[in-house]
Amino acid sequence: MWAASCLASCCAACACDACRTVVSGISRRSARIAYCGLFALSLFVAWILREVAAPLMESIPWINHFKQTPSREWFETDAVLRVSFGNFLFFTILATMMVGVKTQKDPRDGLHHGGWMMKIICWCLMVILTFFLPNEFISFYETISKFGSGLFLLVQVVLLLDFVHGWNDKWVGFDEQFWYVALFVVSLVCYVATLVFSGVLFHFFTPSGQDCGINTFFITMTLLLAFVFAIVALHPAVNGSILPASVISLYCTYLCYSALASEPRDYACNGLHKHSKAVSTGSLTLGLVTTVLSVVYSAVRAGSSATVLSPPSSPRAGKPLLPLDVTEEESNEKAKPVSYSYAFFHLIFSLASMYSAMLLTGWSTSVGESGKLVDVGWPSVWVRIVTCWATALLYLWSLVAPIMFPEREF
Repeated sequence: MWAASCLASCCAACACDACRTVVSGISRRSARIAYCGLFALSLFVAWILREVAAPLMESIPWINHFKQTPSREWFETDAVLRVSFGNFLFFTILATMMVGVKTQKDPRDGLHHGGWMMKIICWCLMVILTFFLPNEFISFYETISKFGSGLFLLVQVVLLLDFVHGWNDKWVGFDEQFWYVALFVVSLVCYVATLVFSGVLFHFFTPSGQDCGINTFFITMTLLLAFVFAIVALHPAVNGSILPASVISLYCTYLCYSALASEPRDYACNGLHKHSKAVSTGSLTLGLVTTVLSVVYSAVRAGSSATVLSPPSSPRAGKPLLPLDVTEEESNEKAKPVSYSYAFFHLIFSLASMYSAMLLTGWSTSVGESGKLVDVGWPSVWVRIVTCWATALLYLWSLVAPIMFPEREF
């Protein structure tokens, strides 16, 4: 017994030392990687609780206070939203604390990069705290999450535009026939995929014998936008490229699909829910992977002055995006300006927390007065449709803005 006690104490001490080593290593490397890891952990926790926490939550009196116990799906959705709310609070508080940080001499710079043991403890406490909140708080959070998710989708659009323009410039910069052919082939594949995808949307969301004018309008408008992208991009005055136009066309078609798939389950024009009433594992996995990649890309691009996260005067523009090896000389230069906005960086994670909650719950409402699960509904549809149209406007603006304002740099 004594030997077992000693062995357990040694293992606990080793585990604590290992945690301290990892945490101190994070502060010396890149905090952005650690924040991405913490966000990924929150997704994993939410996914696990969605699968296993329903029986436990049924026994919590301030959650299950209804006369008739709601369905298991209601508790699964509620668990996801509570984890997401805790994650949202954590990153929102950090974003608020980091407002106005301009130099590395600011004490808050150290808070952003260090103190990881305390931050992890605070994150855990905030997630646990949300399970003691009444249902009304979670209901309000679920409502604003739909609109916060729309803002995150707009951030994805900005990143996508930055990516496709950089992709096109790199291939054109090679100035070789092979890369021009590759550019044409990729563009052709994207346009063919857009047309095929649109045909699938017409098949599932405009069934014969039903008045589906709104769905027809959404799909037709998306197709028209794809043609407008090509015409404007190839106009001699614009002198653009077909690759960004084709990629944005395909992305807008995907947004149109996600909007139509969010229509109420009892809507006659929603053909998908006749086959499945739950969020498919494939769609959920794709959405979560896209979210994680978007957040990681936001963090990585934070070190570049070409993005919304970094001020144009950033002294670190053009350096590696993830500087893992920081010399002692660089670490001692505390008076240098920060290379990106810490507040906006954390705001990205706050919006991503809302968006991931919507993905895990199928854009469903957790709490209602009757305790019944409220269906997806039209607000979710319009959030994604407006995001699709905003994508189109932003892309067209990126083409015509240099012509309208030639003296400004875009």
